[in-house]
Amino acid sequence: MSWMKSTRIPAAGEALPGRSEPIMVPGAHFVSGRLMGGPYPDQAACVTFGLGCFWGAERCFWETPGVFVTAVGYSGGTTPNPTYEEVCSGRTGHTEVVRVVYMPDELGFRDLMTVFWEAHDPTQGMRQGNDIGSQYRSAVYVRTHDQLVVAQQSREQYQIALNDRGYGAITTEIAERSDFYYAEEYHQQYLARNPNGYCGLGGTGVACPVGLTDVSSA
Repeated sequence: MSWMKSTRIPAAGEALPGRSEPIMVPGAHFVSGRLMGGPYPDQAACVTFGLGCFWGAERCFWETPGVFVTAVGYSGGTTPNPTYEEVCSGRTGHTEVVRVVYMPDELGFRDLMTVFWEAHDPTQGMRQGNDIGSQYRSAVYVRTHDQLVVAQQSREQYQIALNDRGYGAITTEIAERSDFYYAEEYHQQYLARNPNGYCGLGGTGVACPVGLTDVSSA
């Protein structure tokens, strides 16, 4: 799944038009059997992460205790209901993402951010390793202001740790937005369906500092 595509996010007028109908109606998670599209428990919270190829990224999160369900898709761009091929063209503005529904009483948002930072290299801009293109950029799309505050604080702390190890500036986009378009069914839980499939996920080896300020309602 290594592609070399555009590293420039298109302006709204340059983006592909997309479509009004979703390309996939979510069903049951291949691993947990839970419905990817809900309903979710009342106390559940949601966040969307981009950290390169979403095949390996999703496995990282469905294996994290306290995560209720995951799904892969596309976020952060302009084109509505894009296809995988359209996203890979670099003409939608989206990045490959994992939507993570988690239980805050079992997994704090601070700890979830630690999983995110340590699972990839957030300093690479429009790429992750050999996967090059705007669809592989690092991103955190939160649902609440409290999540936004914690995400920004954790970025500042992780930047210090990365600096100490000679890494450059974090390029991760952090924003409060809720757009999420499900990817095609064959992408969902891909590495559970295809255990020998490609996984380009790889971190820096730099631990995320503990003791970050958390917000209990995040």
